[in-house]
Amino acid sequence: MTGFAPEWLALREDADAAARSTELADRARALVVNRGVPVIRDLGCGTGSMGRWLSARLGGAQHWVLHDRDPRLLDLAGASLSGVSVETRLGDLTALRAADLAGASLVTASALLDLLTRDQVNALAAACVGAGVPALFTLSVVGRVELDPAEPLDARFRDAFNAHQRRDGLLGPDAAAVAVEAFERLGASVQTRPSPWRLGPGALCREWLRGWVEAACEQEPGLTGEAEAYRRRRQAARAVVHHVDLLAVP
Repeated sequence: MTGFAPEWLALREDADAAARSTELADRARALVVNRGVPVIRDLGCGTGSMGRWLSARLGGAQHWVLHDRDPRLLDLAGASLSGVSVETRLGDLTALRAADLAGASLVTASALLDLLTRDQVNALAAACVGAGVPALFTLSVVGRVELDPAEPLDARFRDAFNAHQRRDGLLGPDAAAVAVEAFERLGASVQTRPSPWRLGPGALCREWLRGWVEAACEQEPGLTGEAEAYRRRRQAARAVVHHVDLLAVP
């Protein structure tokens, strides 16, 4: 994938917004409304797409604290949220502990958990539960992709991509299940809902497919000889890229 390039984040923003669970967002809203001005901490905020989507659903006065380790993205995010007060925090969000989240009304993140290790997810769950703050994590990949029409090579590229996501101890498609386990072990109530991307032929599908195929080939070089022809064929396909959202309430 194009990593955290602003261009990639902008390209995927509409698909992210359409995929996220409005049911869980509305439940999160019920937890923070009528309790003064809510303070929302957005972890790994990127260019602020989660803030733009969720702040509109929460409504009313809000204060957002945006966390990211990329100063360029943090500047873009801080300038993009309107109708709410904003502050930015540059640094490693995996170092956050319960004391750092004190006073927060809600912790949010989008497409973050699959980029973390088991220890980091456990620490994040402990920080949220220790601070007594609900957490809404959206768009964690689960390792399932459906291409229509299907063909036999799909499974090989999918499995290689999933293995690539698990490199260096990262959780990849296991992240949501690990997060549910971590929060429940600490006594939190957890709800999950599917949040699939539904992609037709177009710029987002082409860019997603390019990154998907490249990562698969990096993991399994034996796929390289078939990659270009496969990618060209599949650009005309429709894709469902499965994700899951979760809401954890201490």
